[in-house]
Amino acid sequence: MKVILLKDVKGTGKKGEVKEVAEGYARNYLIPRKLAVMATEGNLNSLKDQKRREEKRKEEERIEAKRLGEKLSGLTVKLTTKTGEGGRIFGSITSKQISQALKKQFQLDVDKKKIQLDEPIRTLGVTKVPVKLHPEVTAELSVQVVEE
Repeated sequence: MKVILLKDVKGTGKKGEVKEVAEGYARNYLIPRKLAVMATEGNLNSLKDQKRREEKRKEEERIEAKRLGEKLSGLTVKLTTKTGEGGRIFGSITSKQISQALKKQFQLDVDKKKIQLDEPIRTLGVTKVPVKLHPEVTAELSVQVVEE
């Protein structure tokens, strides 16, 4: 019996796949637990529509991420911090602080998890920080740390 999987099923397949399974497995396990529906003409058409909408949404997300990446590439975020002897700063600059500064200075909302900081910034000056906005889009942001 052909079924369309509504969720990932271990050992059977991933969500959205059309699979040929045993009739008893489909009727007694997959369909009652709403893990799959029978692969009728109408269900196959709705699956195609759903995939097309998903592709369109993903493309829009990629375009939006590219647009935001172009904005970020030209920006320099300025952060001030207290310093001690020899220009060493107290504490460090984290991705959370960079995200908050972007929101405050440029009204750009970038999640702190997208800012790829290997380790917190502990020196004065300008640092290039990669920002992964989308699996295909990475921008480079300049972060300037100055003395308070």
